[in-house]
Amino acid sequence: MLDRRAARFDRARAVSLNETVSPAAPALTDSRLAALCAEEARNALDDYAARFDEITRRGRDRFLARDWRGSYDDAAERLHLYSRVLDSLTNTIKGLLAARLCDRGIWSAIKAVYSALIGHSSRWEIGESFFNSLTRRIFTTEGVDQAIEFVDTDFDAPPTSVGANVGRIYSGAPLRELLQRVLTDAEAGGFAESCWNDLPGSLAAAAERLTHAIGQSGEAKLELVGATFYRGRGAYLVGRVCPTDDAASVVPVAFCMRHTDQRGIVLDALLVGEADLAILFSYTRAYFRVDAPCPFALVRWLRELMPRKSIADLYNAIGYNRHAKTEFYRDFVRHLQHSSDHFVTAEGTRGMVMLVFTLPSYDAVFKLIRDRFDAPKNSDRREVMSKYKMVFEHDRAGRLVEAHEFEHLRIARDRFDPALLDELLRSTGATVRLDGDDVVIAHAYVERRVRPLNLFFAECDADEASAAACGYAEAIKDLAASNIFAGDLLTKNFGVTRHGRVVFYDYDELCWLTDCNFREMPQSTSYEEEMAAEPWFTVRDNDIFPEEFPNFLAFPERAQQELFRRHGDLFHPDFWRGVQQKLRAGELPELLPYAQERRLGAS
Repeated sequence: MLDRRAARFDRARAVSLNETVSPAAPALTDSRLAALCAEEARNALDDYAARFDEITRRGRDRFLARDWRGSYDDAAERLHLYSRVLDSLTNTIKGLLAARLCDRGIWSAIKAVYSALIGHSSRWEIGESFFNSLTRRIFTTEGVDQAIEFVDTDFDAPPTSVGANVGRIYSGAPLRELLQRVLTDAEAGGFAESCWNDLPGSLAAAAERLTHAIGQSGEAKLELVGATFYRGRGAYLVGRVCPTDDAASVVPVAFCMRHTDQRGIVLDALLVGEADLAILFSYTRAYFRVDAPCPFALVRWLRELMPRKSIADLYNAIGYNRHAKTEFYRDFVRHLQHSSDHFVTAEGTRGMVMLVFTLPSYDAVFKLIRDRFDAPKNSDRREVMSKYKMVFEHDRAGRLVEAHEFEHLRIARDRFDPALLDELLRSTGATVRLDGDDVVIAHAYVERRVRPLNLFFAECDADEASAAACGYAEAIKDLAASNIFAGDLLTKNFGVTRHGRVVFYDYDELCWLTDCNFREMPQSTSYEEEMAAEPWFTVRDNDIFPEEFPNFLAFPERAQQELFRRHGDLFHPDFWRGVQQKLRAGELPELLPYAQERRLGAS
C-alpha cells in the first residue's frame, strides 16, 4: 500500500515538473488539476480506511492469543495513522498544484469533484472531515470557509445504505439458549465453544442477571451489534434485550469478556442499562477497535442505546476522533445559533497555567494556555502542550478527560461576558485577538465539563463525600497502574462526572510514574533541623514524599477518615514503589471499565 502511495506521488511530481519546467508541455487546466487532486484525496481516504480496518481487525487475533503488548501497540499505530496518511497526501497535493496551491477557485472545484467521488463510500462523513484536515493544513483557515470545507455535510441524507444493518437479532428460544447463541456466534463476533472456560456457568449467571433486569424468565429477544468491541485486554458484545411480549421495555446490555489464562475466555461481567454502557463508552477511556463498515450506521445504532451520549462522543469511542471533532464543532455552532447566553469563566479555582471558560448552556469547557504562568509554575507553553499530547497518546485509564485540540476558532464577540473577554485579551493575548466583531482563538483545548471536586465537597452530603473521596483515591491508583503520576493532587484538579466517577483534568504536572523517586520523609536529628523553615535535606526535582500528601488535602472530616481507612497506602512510599516495580517488569495494567459488583463472580 505504501509503495502504491509513493508511486502516485512520483507521478504527481512528474506532472507538476512537466507543467512548470518543460516549456513543451501544456499546462494542465484548472478543471483537470482539480480532478487529479480530488482523485488523490479519495485514494488517500481509501488508503486510510483500508489500513484502519486492517489494524482494527487484528483485535480478535490479539485477544485470542492474549497478546496484550501487541494490542496496545496496535492502538498506538492506529492513533497515528490519520496524520501519517495526511502527511503523504499533503505532499502529493503540493506537488500537483505547485504555484496554484492557494488558488481557492481550484480548491472549490476540488471539493466538488471529491464530494461526488465519496458519494458511494460507506465512510463519506469520515471523508468530509479528512478533506477538511487537508485544506486546513494548506490554508490555516480562521473560522470556517464553506467554499473549500465541508462545514455542513454535502448530503441531506446518507448517500449509501452499505452496512446499515448493524444489529443481529436472536429470538424464539429461552433466554439461556439465546445467550449461548450470542456468545458462540463467530459470524457476529462471538467465540466457538472450545474457546470458553466454563461456558455453562457463564450462561447460568448471565441468564439470572438478565432475568432480573427484564423482570421475567420466559422468552426474550436479543439484538447485538454484529461485531465485537476490543480495547486493552477486554472484548465486548453490545446490544439490547427486551421481553418478547413488551417491545417497549428495551434494556441496553454489554457482555464483557476476558481471556486471562490458557483455560479460555470467561464472561467476566454483564452490564445492564444506559448508565453502565455510558461508563464503558466514556470519554475518559481509550478508543475501541470494532469492525464498522459503516460508521454512520453504527454510531446511530449505539445512540439508541445511549441517547445522552453525543454523536461526537460515539465517533470518538470507535476511533474516529478527527471526525468526532467535526461533529462537535457542528453541534457547537448549531447550539450558538439557538442560544443567547454568554461565555463566562468556568467555575472552580483559577488556574495558574490555563484560563478556562465555558458557555453555561453547553456541556464543555475551553482551556487556553496563559501567556505567563503564576509562581511556582516554571514550565512553558511547549511543555504544557507536550503533556496534553501525552494524554492523547496514552491509555487514559478511565480517569483522564480527553481534550480535543482546536485551532483558529472564530466566535462572535458579543457572546463573551465583558469581564471574561478582558481577561482573555490580558492573560492569553498570544492566543486571542479581536477581528472586527469576532474573537479569534488561535489554539484551545476543549473538554467535557465536570464538577470540580472541591466544589462538589462543598455541596454534597456526607455519604456522597465519602464515596467521592474514595473515588479520588481510586482515580490516583488507576492512573498509577497506567504509569501516570498526576503531580498536583489538590482536589481542585479533579472532577466528578454525571455518573459520579472521579476524573483528573489538570495535566501540566503529569509525568511518568517510573520517572519519580518516592521517598520516606527523613527524620530530623536535631531541634534546629526540626524547626528549619526550608528542607534541611537534599531534594531532587523528581523526589516525591507521599507522607506529605495529607498536608495539602482538604476533605470533609468523615470523608477523610474513610479515605485513610480504605486507601491509606497512598501515603506511604511502599505502595508507589510496588507499582513501579510491576511497571518496570513489563506488567500491563488491567483496569476494568465497570464496577466490581457488575462482575458475574461478585457475590
